[in-house]
Amino acid sequence: MQVIDSLRKLVVYREHVVAEAGAAPARPALRASAAAVIGNPWTGTGPGEDLAPVAARWAPLLAKVLTEQLAHALGGVDRIEAFGKAALVGTGGELEHGGALIHTPYFGNLVREFLDGESIICFSDTRAGAGQHLVVPLWHKTHAATRSHYQTVDVRVADAPRADELVIVAAASTGPRPHPRIGDRATDPHVTAQTLERVPS
Repeated sequence: MQVIDSLRKLVVYREHVVAEAGAAPARPALRASAAAVIGNPWTGTGPGEDLAPVAARWAPLLAKVLTEQLAHALGGVDRIEAFGKAALVGTGGELEHGGALIHTPYFGNLVREFLDGESIICFSDTRAGAGQHLVVPLWHKTHAATRSHYQTVDVRVADAPRADELVIVAAASTGPRPHPRIGDRATDPHVTAQTLERVPS
């Protein structure tokens, strides 16, 4: 496994919802996140620093190692149906530092390719101290408007990010939320402000 020299740890979390609202889901799903804790290569640099050269080297390595961890945790790429990405930036860095590693084709395009996806990858990011949790949104990897797969994964690394670190995350699910039943674009009525004004109160 080729990794970045400043990689301090990999943290993989997996959950299996066995029951919700007193009943087993019709399609039990596994959700997982894989997080890489790395040194921030831009700590101490100013807003004029060109982030592209390092991002082009590091982001593909992160995409590869994190998707490999997800596939292993969830039983293979073919089982993954939804995905998301995230970055936690230590207090000594800029949000742009996290963005440089998750919002470029060197990461996003490769995560999508490695997980056999087609959709744009939804995301979250923030700057925080060690132990801060982040909610990572997921949606369907090939049909982003599939509401049954709108879900989240909570990510937290107890001792990261330190001030000079980044936590880069990829997350995924093998199926929908438990008991999805809010419809979808294919079954929705036609709703506009005008039609709602006609609805009796």
